[in-house]
Amino acid sequence: MIRRGFLGIRVSHPAQLVVIAFLVAIAVGTVLLLAPFATAEGGRPSVVTALFTATSAVCVTGLVTVDTATYWSGYGQGVILALIQLGGFGIMTLASLAAIFISHRLGLRSRLLARAETGALELGDVRRILVGVAKFTVVFEVAAMLALTARFWLAYDESLPRAAWLGLFHAVSAFNNAGFALFSDSLSGFLADPFVLLVIALVVIAGGLGFPVMMELRAEPRRWRRWSLHTKLTVGMTAALLVLGTVAVSALEWANPDTLGALNSGETASAGFFSAVMPRTAGFNAIDYADVTESTQLITVLLMFIGGGAAGTAGGIKVTTAAVIILMVWAELRGDPDVSRFGRRIPPVAQRQALAVVVIGLAALFGGNLLLIGLSDFGISQTLFEATSAFGTVGLSTGITGLLPVPAQLVLVALMFLGRVGPLTLGTALVLRERNRLYRFPEERPIIG
Repeated sequence: MIRRGFLGIRVSHPAQLVVIAFLVAIAVGTVLLLAPFATAEGGRPSVVTALFTATSAVCVTGLVTVDTATYWSGYGQGVILALIQLGGFGIMTLASLAAIFISHRLGLRSRLLARAETGALELGDVRRILVGVAKFTVVFEVAAMLALTARFWLAYDESLPRAAWLGLFHAVSAFNNAGFALFSDSLSGFLADPFVLLVIALVVIAGGLGFPVMMELRAEPRRWRRWSLHTKLTVGMTAALLVLGTVAVSALEWANPDTLGALNSGETASAGFFSAVMPRTAGFNAIDYADVTESTQLITVLLMFIGGGAAGTAGGIKVTTAAVIILMVWAELRGDPDVSRFGRRIPPVAQRQALAVVVIGLAALFGGNLLLIGLSDFGISQTLFEATSAFGTVGLSTGITGLLPVPAQLVLVALMFLGRVGPLTLGTALVLRERNRLYRFPEERPIIG
């Protein structure tokens, strides 16, 4: 059905509204950043620079072609902060509303679940979601801002206004998994400061879990047996990836003098944990990824591709998608007729949708990486890291973003946009396309393997 949509534009599918909304936000952000007073030196930035920065901010990625701390003026940094907040709030709101439309058991409040069962969504429900996401956002951002402000003021001799601005900017950037920083070396200067690293890491995890999961954890914080399958898979996969990532990065970089080699054991543990959290699409870095081992780069690429939780500010294919794929493989290896976990059977349609998201994600990543190789002089290890960071809306880089030619930077713009709106719109579209066929073809098995 074709209906009048956002700004009067005619749309034929609800998922198209997500694409239109993000395109409008990017366009407005680009125009605002093109103002001559948006830069510190007063010169007008190039259109590509403004477009790249606006896309990275709205899509809460964090990749930059210029130094956020020195290139942009206070006005420019304020625009970037507003775009990050708008993008993160919009992502959580749209994804949470989509969850009500398409899911029966995502751990939302019982009233919302009741309406989800009937497929109804009234104005009051939308208001409750907006208020809930807003409260969720404010609580974590204010708490992180106060902690970081105090640290920058008392431990680093920043003036109180400057410390407050740094605290606000990094709290918003962290909660929305954006990865923008007001330090030229991101957070490398705090590599030996567990307080700053842990505060930012915890806020990143909260934003990356997703609003439905946080609502359920708040309602049932200790009675995990009553959690929905979605929440159990999200929390379980998140914990597993954090533990494995921390152990792997710490072990691989323990003796590397350019990264963690000069730290004591406690600092190495906190830095390793931080480096395991950030690939979940946050984008802050405390170590230079141009100096890490190739094994660490490969592990980081995998973590960036998986990303964080659904209906949150994280990107990637999402941990629940990865969990379903792993469970499918495990069931096939065991010869089980059903894919199940925690006493719940995962329907075949959800399995096919997870497989579709992974295959399309890999295809986009392969195509983007191929274009980057052809358009630049960098090797596959650097372009793969950059392409995965863009598609996963992470923001980590080996330092080549600003060195790429303009066509290659535009490829990253496309990957950031696709990685941000793609999984959400694709997931919604796949569910809304579910249909019952009145007939089935005769069965015949091809040879596999």
